[in-house]
Amino acid sequence: MTESSAVPLHMRRVEFNPAPELGEVRDQERVKRIDVLLGLEAWMVTRYADVREVLGDAERFKLARQGAARMPGAPELTEEQLAELRAGNLLGQDPPEHTRLRRMLTPEFTIRRMRRLEPRIRDIVDEHLDAMEAAGSPADLVSSFALPIPSLVICELLGVPYEDRADFQSRTGRMLNLALPVEERIAANFESRAYMRELVTRMRTDPGEDLLGMLIREHGDDLTTSELVGIGNLLLLAGHETTSNMLSLGTLALLRNPEQLELLRKEPERIDATVEELLRWLSIVHSGTIKYTTTEVELGGRTIGAGEMVLCSLPAANRDPGFIDDPDTLDITRGAPGHVAFGHGVHHCLGAPLARMEMKIAFPALFERFPGLRVTDATPEFRSYNVVYGLTAMEVAW
Repeated sequence: MTESSAVPLHMRRVEFNPAPELGEVRDQERVKRIDVLLGLEAWMVTRYADVREVLGDAERFKLARQGAARMPGAPELTEEQLAELRAGNLLGQDPPEHTRLRRMLTPEFTIRRMRRLEPRIRDIVDEHLDAMEAAGSPADLVSSFALPIPSLVICELLGVPYEDRADFQSRTGRMLNLALPVEERIAANFESRAYMRELVTRMRTDPGEDLLGMLIREHGDDLTTSELVGIGNLLLLAGHETTSNMLSLGTLALLRNPEQLELLRKEPERIDATVEELLRWLSIVHSGTIKYTTTEVELGGRTIGAGEMVLCSLPAANRDPGFIDDPDTLDITRGAPGHVAFGHGVHHCLGAPLARMEMKIAFPALFERFPGLRVTDATPEFRSYNVVYGLTAMEVAW
């Protein structure tokens, strides 16, 4: 689908920006009932304060276990198959089950643990910059830099063979591409779990020093194989897809805002604030997990009954004038404190420290290696009809 009107309202973009009609809903209605996909309807929440209220309240707003498997036109799945898709998936669990799983994983994603990875991430970035330089200008930044770096980092973290990346990237692409038939996306999900099950089964006999090996050694009796599969599957998908699109889209954003890039070059200590502002301004994840109301709630001036679906627009919330001044301007001097690009509440992104570290290393290294980096005349290819917004291709020269 290419017509913007065919894209659900919460996913509509005009390059870096949420579509104007999304901003109009935020500024005028706050909460609006929309068609999410294939006739599935939900209340869309757009203002920053309302979004934080929904994402921060796991009692009144529970996870809606609809997903692709529940969408109109999806193949009938047994309760066992649905349970298999949910097992170990932190984005498919509410407390207390979510709390149990997250407690086991959190120690591996602390800032202190991430610092241990920093030297290896720097090596990976340098290796890919070396390869770009050797291959010569021009290059596709997506395929040569933005996609392989997070993929290799998450492979090493989890213990996934990097030579399998083409296959798992293909499966991920099918799972997240909402233009594909529902049954194809579900099939890709089962394929992905089958791959991870083989990997986990091998690791149970010989756990390594990676994250999955650690989970098996320290929590192997508490986690079922299906839960380990779900954890690995989610981290593999989220660990490369989101950071990859932030690297490519963030590079384009800085190149198109040269005064901001020049400020970063003159004052490299602003890299932390730059990453936060790019996260806020780009908001590549269209929405948080879809929720349902457990009771009647008042939200954004509307009364929403029990059992209703609720969806949060993260780009609209992060561009809310009630949250931050001049929200449509990219301004690396403010650092965007409190943005919801990583979500909020119990489902706040577990891998946020890793994503931040990768960006803080990759952006400065890229612009230092290629000070004359520019986008060629080839138009960057934006992708809208996808769970994660970003670029499919972006030709650069130096």
